[in-house]
Amino acid sequence: MDADIVKVKLSDLGERLKRLRISRGETQARFSARLGVSIPTFRAMETGDVKVGIGRWADALWLLDRLDDLDQVLASKADLFDQWEKSTKKVRQRAYAPRKKPGR
Repeated sequence: MDADIVKVKLSDLGERLKRLRISRGETQARFSARLGVSIPTFRAMETGDVKVGIGRWADALWLLDRLDDLDQVLASKADLFDQWEKSTKKVRQRAYAPRKKPGR
């Protein structure tokens, strides 16, 4: 595992958390209190510290009304070939017109 890429991804996640917090006009002190963590722990989240547990991130997503974003973690990837096959599959049609019933 490449530890550098993990640090970059977590750092990016922390930046996004910081931008969302600031866009809502909240201080670190206020957001960390709402989150139930100390200010140093919250700062660790915003800097992408690898020691912050995923439960804290889930709590932050909930506070930001973004908990559904967690569903994308390890979600099944769509098989592009299957999608193409479904989109090009022809619908079977009758080869002849339906018969008229006698007397009509």
